[in-house]
Amino acid sequence: MATKKIKITPAKGRPMLYWVGKKPLDYIKSFPAQLIEVFNPEGKAGQIENPTYSELKDNWQNLLFHGDNKEVLGYLLANGFRGKIDLIYIDPPFDSKADYIRMVELRGGSDRKIQGEDYKLGEQIQYFDIWANDNYLQFMYERLLLLKELLSNKGLIFVHCDSNRNSYLRIILDEIFGAENFINEIIWQSSASGKTTKNMLPDEVNTLYLYSKSQDYSLNQIYMPLAESTKAMYKYEDNDGRGKYREFPLQKTGGPTPGTVYTYVDNKGNKYYPPKKGWRMIEEKLKALENDNRLIFRDGKVAEKAYWNERPSEGKNANNLWVDIANLQGNNPEMTDYPTQKPESLLDRIINLTSKPNDLILDAFCGCGTTQRVAQKLGRRWIGIDINKGAIQTSMKELQKLMIEQSKDDKKNGRQKTLNGDIEKPCLSLAHYQVNEYYLQLLRTEATELAIQHIGIERIKTDMFFDGTLGRNLVKIIDFNHPLTLLDLQLIRDELKKRPDENRNITIVCLGRELAIDPWIEDYNKKHPVNKLEVIELRTDKKYGKFLIYKPAEAKVDIKRGGGKAVIEIKDFISPSIIERLNGEEKLIKVKIPDFRSMIDVVLIDSDYNGKVFNIVHSDVPEKKNDLVQGKYEIEIPDKKTTVAVKIIDMLGEEVLITEDV
Repeated sequence: MATKKIKITPAKGRPMLYWVGKKPLDYIKSFPAQLIEVFNPEGKAGQIENPTYSELKDNWQNLLFHGDNKEVLGYLLANGFRGKIDLIYIDPPFDSKADYIRMVELRGGSDRKIQGEDYKLGEQIQYFDIWANDNYLQFMYERLLLLKELLSNKGLIFVHCDSNRNSYLRIILDEIFGAENFINEIIWQSSASGKTTKNMLPDEVNTLYLYSKSQDYSLNQIYMPLAESTKAMYKYEDNDGRGKYREFPLQKTGGPTPGTVYTYVDNKGNKYYPPKKGWRMIEEKLKALENDNRLIFRDGKVAEKAYWNERPSEGKNANNLWVDIANLQGNNPEMTDYPTQKPESLLDRIINLTSKPNDLILDAFCGCGTTQRVAQKLGRRWIGIDINKGAIQTSMKELQKLMIEQSKDDKKNGRQKTLNGDIEKPCLSLAHYQVNEYYLQLLRTEATELAIQHIGIERIKTDMFFDGTLGRNLVKIIDFNHPLTLLDLQLIRDELKKRPDENRNITIVCLGRELAIDPWIEDYNKKHPVNKLEVIELRTDKKYGKFLIYKPAEAKVDIKRGGGKAVIEIKDFISPSIIERLNGEEKLIKVKIPDFRSMIDVVLIDSDYNGKVFNIVHSDVPEKKNDLVQGKYEIEIPDKKTTVAVKIIDMLGEEVLITEDV
């Protein structure tokens, strides 16, 4: 598919926020999508090379995109999804000046220790949440403009944020969606024990802004659990089998009306006088309450009994203060060890409030896939996007586990009861795409952090070009997926021209460099007494060498034909990256791994691999963190000669693909 240029509707709302470098997004380029994997536990999934809405609307397949969400949103706009999304939820970076990590451990039990060492592989940097303020605002402005284009006229959008930038985002949302389309500011108590500092109150809440695209929208009735104080009001009991009750005073809310009773005579002939405001019920209703033992006369007042077991079982009507949803912590079974993961109960409330079965839900910062999992459980269609490879791998793994479970029980068949009592079957087909050929051999954020620690760089969190300082020098770390090139040097030179008062020299960190680099730098330094350039090449530098000498993981897999099946056995697997992490230089005793399967997170099998798209016909995703992959499989294969492919993903997210013609 050729690159397309897509026109974007300008924002016309008020008020408007201004920042340095604010630019409207008039057009966006749409890049091709590349199909990577497909999965359907109930049969071979369809393979759509470039998914369009017209192709999918009558034969839906859930979509997971790996790439910059700006480019993915452009792709969706160019392929018929404009105005087709019913609900958008985004949990974008908060500009919190924090680095987000996930803890990585080997399988087989974190309590298993060998010679005093455990199996923790350490922290894997997932992304940096460090922005210059104006860049952050432009980043969010562009993406919200695109999201509005995708939202249907009846659609709704949730934007999840915290106190770092919520006031700015509110104004940007007013500008893009219109202040008249603001619905709610929802406060979620995300923590019960916010961090206490000497001069600051604990911060325990997040903000969720809810906007519509027009006034033609509707919210569903949802309920929140009753507070303990409310439950405590049900303290009386008749011992007649109806359980506990509370008392509701009977009062008239308006002026006198026909049938209003000012004196009531009970069944025993006793006369009671109501308050001056009168009664809210006519005499016949009061008599019916008394006959049903529901009328109470106490201290000159009259009240009605309300029994606990006759209340709506759901609880009370939801409001915009959500204090009943706990954030994830400890050994919660939902935990995927992904940073900023939100509880499924939060997304369950959001999706039930603002959508109905079969609606299409989009999360453009999907992380570990919480939105997608909840949408899957509730029978919604969904699209997920993330730029982080680790996020996509985690999402794929968790979604496969869920879909397999949904397909197991033929009787329930994964169906969910909807708000209207109907039964809805979720879509069990999933396709994973990359947009703009978004490949990452090495996670940029992780490599940057490791280099910073290795060399002793002091990182600058406010500079969007340079990564830190080393002594008095500014430091620029070159993407480790390519050697240092003349183009990289030119970009550094252009940046320095924008900073005429900058007098520090520049240290460039890279994994390798082109042959033309050294003479270029030598000539440059002769002409520039300030801003001189020096290079630390981590693979050869005498002072900082032996860093990230990358060796790919290797697997020994036996694949044979046995009748109409492929008999597959993983004989061995080794990840030099995992071994290196376990046996760091500071460890005197080296760790031995008794079972190589501890290093394997997921095993995927394609019984008829075409060399391009991996059709997952078998997914071995251990249910628990401590479980190991099976390692031995028998898979149905075509009678004709076929290519069997086995994809092994290790605990650090590295993939090994083994194929065999059988």
